[in-house]
Amino acid sequence: MKRIAVCLSLSILLGCEKDINFKLDNAEPKIVVEATIENDQPPRVILTRSIGYFAEITAKDLTQSFIHNADIWVEGSSGTHKLKEYTIPVGQGFSFSYYSIDSSNLATAFTGELNHSYSLKIISEGKTYTSNTTIPGLTRIIDSIWVKPAPGNDSSKAIVMVRATDPPGFGDYIRYFTKINKGPFLPPMNSTYDDLFIDGTTYELQVSPGVDRNTGKRDENLFNRGDTVVFKVSNIDKATFDFWRTMEYSYNSVGNPFSTPTKVLGNISNNALGYFGGYASQYHTLIIPK
Repeated sequence: MKRIAVCLSLSILLGCEKDINFKLDNAEPKIVVEATIENDQPPRVILTRSIGYFAEITAKDLTQSFIHNADIWVEGSSGTHKLKEYTIPVGQGFSFSYYSIDSSNLATAFTGELNHSYSLKIISEGKTYTSNTTIPGLTRIIDSIWVKPAPGNDSSKAIVMVRATDPPGFGDYIRYFTKINKGPFLPPMNSTYDDLFIDGTTYELQVSPGVDRNTGKRDENLFNRGDTVVFKVSNIDKATFDFWRTMEYSYNSVGNPFSTPTKVLGNISNNALGYFGGYASQYHTLIIPK
């Protein structure tokens, strides 16, 4: 009789389900800043408004998310330059907007220089946002880049390897990109590295192809034979490293219920999202033989 009572109690308890409804607040959109400056390149700033996490995003939504008519200044050792907004049509009534040097006021315009610091000031919709970054020196030396056969002797694929030397002294951070044939420079899913375990050493590393995050991940870390690959490696400062390290961790943990929640570490003031990053870049080209 006791067994029957226990089983009946358990069935009642297990059969009791309560619907739990979470009421999510509608957060006010925030300004999102993607600002960069690279050696021998002009500063470039993209301003958008954040979009709700559960919102359905269309091309029209992305076009409407751009923030226009902002006042933006970038200051370096050679002075201060006010950026100009440019809008580029991308077809089907949609456009892409960004801010860069004012072609009508080149007297104060400048490009990035190695071992220089820069400050950013944005005034948009009555609010002011600031940030600072540094273009470091080219301290990570690329010794060579070469090709290895793909696993299983797949004659249409190849592995790309790189040998690099890290200077002695911790605090050397990099981010890398690849460009295949006439495509754009794209970072892989994990593009940022520090020198915690390789400080002062020469090491070899397999290069992963860049990923277009708008279309999804690549299924393999291989290149096609016959491709022309441009390998871009950039020294970056700690703030830029922290931003992309936490951002990429968030990318890679989407859909993983066991991942640890991560706060993306930006460096823009006034509670804005995004970053201002300096890049000290070098380029190496490899033609993969067929």
